[in-house]
Amino acid sequence: MRIWSLDPGYLDRQGLVACWRETLLAQAVLQGRTKGYMSHPQLVRFRAQADPVIAIGAYLQGVLSEASARGYRFDATKISSTGEQELMPVTTGQLLLEWDHLGAKLRTRSPLKAQQNLQALRALRASTGETAVPAAHPMMRVVPGGIEPWERAKPG
Repeated sequence: MRIWSLDPGYLDRQGLVACWRETLLAQAVLQGRTKGYMSHPQLVRFRAQADPVIAIGAYLQGVLSEASARGYRFDATKISSTGEQELMPVTTGQLLLEWDHLGAKLRTRSPLKAQQNLQALRALRASTGETAVPAAHPMMRVVPGGIEPWERAKPG
């Protein structure tokens, strides 16, 4: 399961659909509706929120928004709870790790999307500075730091 910290706009079609489905599974776990993935490390950050179900709902809203912008018809009624959610922190190190991880997937699965993402990051860095990181999911705020403690993927 990969619940991306990156903006869903970076995902290709397959990645966006997988993210939606996997996050719906995570929502079921947080609601106690399934026993699978109960100890999945990526759920740590949602469980740390005041209301984990609202937090995962806010995440799903971001994925739904991107899907709708692309003309996909994801079922919004599958999002159990929505409401006010503070932006969840994500570190620069985590975003960069995920950027590399996604890039590796896209180079084989969707080379055009991989190239578009690289161009977008180059443009961002040209306008804001060489240390700019990829955009985070809309319900997250970027903070300085290394790879998140819950992350199991290895850099490189």
